[in-house]
Amino acid sequence: MRLLLLGGTEFVGRAVAEAAMERGWEVTAFHRGRHEAPAGVTSVLGDRTAPDGLAALAGGAWDAVVDTWSAAPSVVGEAATVLKGRVERYVYVSSRSVYAYPTPAGLTEDGPLVEGASADAGQTAYPQDKLGGELAAEAVFGDRALLVRPGLILGPWENSGRLPWWLGRIARGGPVLAPGPRDNPLQYIDARDLAAWTVGAVEQGLGGPYNLVSPPGHTTMRELLDACVRATGSDAELRWTDPEPILAAGVGPWTDLPVWLPPGELHDALHRGDVAKALATGLRCRPVEDTVTDTWAWLRSLDGPAPQRQDRPAVGLSPEVEEKLLNAGT
Repeated sequence: MRLLLLGGTEFVGRAVAEAAMERGWEVTAFHRGRHEAPAGVTSVLGDRTAPDGLAALAGGAWDAVVDTWSAAPSVVGEAATVLKGRVERYVYVSSRSVYAYPTPAGLTEDGPLVEGASADAGQTAYPQDKLGGELAAEAVFGDRALLVRPGLILGPWENSGRLPWWLGRIARGGPVLAPGPRDNPLQYIDARDLAAWTVGAVEQGLGGPYNLVSPPGHTTMRELLDACVRATGSDAELRWTDPEPILAAGVGPWTDLPVWLPPGELHDALHRGDVAKALATGLRCRPVEDTVTDTWAWLRSLDGPAPQRQDRPAVGLSPEVEEKLLNAGT
């Protein structure tokens, strides 16, 4: 099969490229040339936001296109229109953020969606942008549009800094603030599992929306951090702390302490989604130990710091705030 990636050089797009090549597909990545595509991928350079920016793709034909765009929905619509008639299936990597908040535990793909999204809109807010991208893909491709809705994405090549921050902090050793409860369930998707399912879904001819994260309770906060200790081989001592003093200190869940959310509405929204539809169509999720170990190996292979998306804020707790909380608990 022939696959076109709009992007394909970073994190999710890169994982999709590698998963497709593992199945013997011919892979083309249309990108701006800021990063190298994986070996074996044909690169076509261009900027889809520039006037006539997709001209380099004129004349090509593919079985599917995978689009990970996260900004103005109109950009997705333009790509879909240009590729109509030359691509059999349009895969848009969206987000579970498209669901209206509060998002109850166990919500399926039929749940209510955010308001204010439009297929031809410029960039507004992330939930509306992602839903607008879905609408743009569906407007052109109809039921041949596959809408992939991941939640938290982890794994090698991560460029949002979440798991890399925890690995870096634990590698430094010493007492580490570990946010409780220890058995707080986590739901995420390894980018490589997302990629494998997506490529398989294209082969199956699937369309419509699919929640794509691990089953609820796939791991816990304790299992994640314990895996970080083992992977790094550090002498870190996890100091488990209840949510109340952490929140009282003004520490932001998800940002200051990546991945972590205390029990409540937001935790239900991010870590307790229904994925029965994806599981029934081939989703398989590797153990958290593999995700952590492989991410640490990748981080150690880098010549410099881990990549960080410029459109996402840096994450992580300052050493000063961590020390204050640790001292308060002794």
